[in-house]
Amino acid sequence: MTTRFNKNRKKRGHVSAGHGRIGKHRKHLGVRGNAGSMHHHRILFNKYHPGYFGKVSMRYFHKLRNKFYCPIVNIDKLWSLIPQEAKDKASPENAPMIDVTQYGFFKVLGKGVLPASQPIVVKAKLISKIAEKKIKEAEVS
Repeated sequence: MTTRFNKNRKKRGHVSAGHGRIGKHRKHLGVRGNAGSMHHHRILFNKYHPGYFGKVSMRYFHKLRNKFYCPIVNIDKLWSLIPQEAKDKASPENAPMIDVTQYGFFKVLGKGVLPASQPIVVKAKLISKIAEKKIKEAEVS
């Protein structure tokens, strides 16, 4: 753009050149970048960037993941783990037993339903309260 069309040409001779008398139009008065975010820009940071400050760090320093290895199976899948010959022999008096650890599961959870009027004996390291309740209800009915 040529100088004669520049907006500032028309402001020559006027004291503040369109930037106001009080503010002075100086270089970086708010300070650059995120500076002042703990001080004079605190309200802006809290308003538009909540959670920017504070710790989100390691909570567990020497986490041995094999302590927490716990594959799960829901009770709606238990019946499919039982071998076919055990299913054929199954009756309300002769409930099939299933050891879920043999299939690589440690914990039994309570999603779904067991087949009606078919009790089952479940062996597991861990079992949820809901799963235990549903398995016992299947035994009774």
